[in-house]
Amino acid sequence: MSAYEKLKRATEKGLHICVGLDTDKDKIPAHLLSTDNPMLEFNKVVIQNTFEDAAAYKINFAFYESEGIKGIETMIGTLKLIPDSILVIADAKRGDIGNTSKKYAQSVYDYYKYDSVTLQPYMGYDSVSPFLEYKDKLNFILSLTSNPSSNDFEKLNLSGGRFLYQEVIAKINEWNKFNNCGIVFGATNSDELKLNMNNLKNLPLLLPGVGAQGGSLKSIVDLFDNVDYHDYLINISRGLLYVDDSYNFGMQIKSKLIEYNNLIKSILNS
Repeated sequence: MSAYEKLKRATEKGLHICVGLDTDKDKIPAHLLSTDNPMLEFNKVVIQNTFEDAAAYKINFAFYESEGIKGIETMIGTLKLIPDSILVIADAKRGDIGNTSKKYAQSVYDYYKYDSVTLQPYMGYDSVSPFLEYKDKLNFILSLTSNPSSNDFEKLNLSGGRFLYQEVIAKINEWNKFNNCGIVFGATNSDELKLNMNNLKNLPLLLPGVGAQGGSLKSIVDLFDNVDYHDYLINISRGLLYVDDSYNFGMQIKSKLIEYNNLIKSILNS
């Protein structure tokens, strides 16, 4: 099953929440700290309680690479816990050139076997092209992100009248020859999202920023519903992972995810 087929399988069920596995050892329930691998135990409980209701999982490399070899082993172990039918995104934000980019692509897709990856396009086409050669994968390319400092570069006004992030969107459409490109667009930028809906041309969207960063799930879903746009994932990390630190944290995460799903369904059915 291709990455896009996995995405469609989820969205056709009305599932749009991507569970962000930004697992922070300093924030997981204290009772797990006595286990051999607290991060992996935490992820195991999260996945067991969410896989039936999650549209995708996004694994943030930084939280695993920062733990050294043990962290990489944790990431590999986490990948093995996720059912093959669910889209898994490597949140690695790769974006180098030449042979370096090729090796990054081989790492993400050939070695770790991810379905998808986040990419940084600001070194141009040759920084993403090795990833685009994997026709059955899905490459989410940064456009307008959810962080406050995105204005530093992404909203620079170019001589042609477009913002830099809009030029990126135009390039992504050019690069999408194999229908394996998507866009990262911060959910905190709902006004800009509405303004650019025609430019997105139904490309799959990954939207971080709902919850802890202040993005509104309702406004995002309303917008997509109004234009009959279906291929989007709303990533939620802290707003799911750390809702509870008791022995029953898994059930609380499941309950919160179902709450998000029910809110989406109520908006789509209204």
